[in-house]
Amino acid sequence: MNNYETVFILNPVLSDTQIEETVKKFEDFVKKNGGKMVSKENWGLKKLAYAIQHKKSGFYHLFEFTAPGELILPYEQEFRRDERVMRFLTVKLDKHAVAWAEKRRTRLKTSKA
Repeated sequence: MNNYETVFILNPVLSDTQIEETVKKFEDFVKKNGGKMVSKENWGLKKLAYAIQHKKSGFYHLFEFTAPGELILPYEQEFRRDERVMRFLTVKLDKHAVAWAEKRRTRLKTSKA
């Protein structure tokens, strides 16, 4: 099992329910194919550095999960097929990145409390 992190940008014209459905779809995909969600974050609507599909903003989401390496190819294919997703990036985390992500999560939890 490897550690991965995916950031994806959803179309800004989607309703809240459509956004929730899309996020749930990809979360379920990871779980059904032998992966385990570590954390997920909704970063909200953000302005893009450059226009993507003639849109100047998008809804950002972050998934951190553990999964077998064979999962990533079909997982990314699902992102390519979904028209609601404007961009995505999946990276494999090494032990230093996993430690940094854990520190970041605890810092976020303490700042929210």
